[in-house]
Amino acid sequence: MLADALRALSEGVFIAERRWGKRGLRIVFANDSFCALTARSPAELIGLTHGTLHVERADVERLRHWLPTARPGHPLTGEGDLVRADGSTVSAAWSYDTLRCAGGHVTHVVATYRDQTEKRQLQEALVQAQRLDAVGRVAGGVAHDFNNLVSVINGYCEMLAAHVAANPQALREVAEVHSAGRKAAALTQQLLAFSRRQPLELRTVNLNHLIRTSADVLKKLVGGAGELEFDLADDLANVRTDPAQFQQVLLNLVLNARDALRDRGRIVVSTANQVIKAGQSRRPPDPPPGRYVAFTVADNGTGMEAETQKHLFEPFFTTKPEGKGTGLGLALVYGIVQQSGGTIGVKSALLVGSTFEILLPVVTTPVDVEPARVAPLPRTRGHENVLLIEEDEVVRKMVAGILTADGYRTVAVDNVENAGRGLSSHPGSVKLLIASFLGDAEKFARRMHAAHPDLRVLCTCSSGCSLPFAWLAPERQAVLNKPYALSELLKAARKVLDA
Repeated sequence: MLADALRALSEGVFIAERRWGKRGLRIVFANDSFCALTARSPAELIGLTHGTLHVERADVERLRHWLPTARPGHPLTGEGDLVRADGSTVSAAWSYDTLRCAGGHVTHVVATYRDQTEKRQLQEALVQAQRLDAVGRVAGGVAHDFNNLVSVINGYCEMLAAHVAANPQALREVAEVHSAGRKAAALTQQLLAFSRRQPLELRTVNLNHLIRTSADVLKKLVGGAGELEFDLADDLANVRTDPAQFQQVLLNLVLNARDALRDRGRIVVSTANQVIKAGQSRRPPDPPPGRYVAFTVADNGTGMEAETQKHLFEPFFTTKPEGKGTGLGLALVYGIVQQSGGTIGVKSALLVGSTFEILLPVVTTPVDVEPARVAPLPRTRGHENVLLIEEDEVVRKMVAGILTADGYRTVAVDNVENAGRGLSSHPGSVKLLIASFLGDAEKFARRMHAAHPDLRVLCTCSSGCSLPFAWLAPERQAVLNKPYALSELLKAARKVLDA
């Protein structure tokens, strides 16, 4: 009856002889759960020394030192990895205790093992998610400050170009500086995307259409490095994302796959409808139950070891040689997928290849029609009163300078507290308020609107502004994300004033 009770336990149990062998204790009984845990039959386990099942020799040594002084009711506990019959490993927590005869001598040792592989995976997944979130907050803060510096560089390049237009050599040098500034601006956008502070223009799209329109470009990018194949599902459901940003996701994943290819390289881009049922999502990063579109990029290239996969989506992490990559490609992908309400995962093994899978929630709305492009309004010299609130002194000076040069009567201050003093020296109705609308700026804007009913607002910030304001007509407000060109600022100001 005792043996039947042990066999019925859900936890793995074995009983071993007290005598210590070369590699541990010799097993004389193992229940069904322990057989399943180690992927071995009872016949394979009986007579086996338990040390052959443990990955770490130190786990076996702890038991050897404990055994001579073991007391009833004081078990030895621990956790670690076990080797299964197929060579794979399983994480387990164990407890050893002694069995004694009527005379009080230890005759056998009973061991209980509990599979905690899933618990360990959950902990690792949670730590990974927390690390990415923390890195994202830091990256977003750095990108916000860097945006201000880039705005100054690009803005003064535009101003300087007008002064050196008659000097071709100087104009070329200014253009080179401006080109570098625009590249820096692109890097900040990637950091903002990773930190989920990059505003996306979300639209209902069909990924099959996006992939097909990019197919020719992707084939040229892969070139002779290997074969590029497409396996696109029929009747693919629609998703909601920024089509321009998702094309960046597609390009980044295909380029990474191309760089990893070896001889007879092959990349497969595929889509599929997928349903996740209740109970399937167990880890913190997993999506909740529901309908999803699965977008996958798989290759048979060099693959990655487990340690690389842990840091794969962190900004500036790259396995490429110095000068061959910024380490922001997959960080950009991660941020765009997160902002689209999806998840991304990777499966990879050395010399086997890698598979990146993105899951995006299905939407039932029809695909949005590409909006018609409106021709830009002609630029006219301004004359209105403008209040500029910009905390960064260099950006404030630059923007105020270009507005004043274009004819606007500009009051520039660093915060709302100083706005009143600045306006006191500039009588007249304020027509345009330019600010980031963070903190108390929105409350100040409402007071300004009460005092100046014809007020228009232009929000300038790195992380997107929460416009439109309910208390202001939509045509009287606009958003301009940093870093912006001064020409864009002037056009946006003129457009909202002329609305």
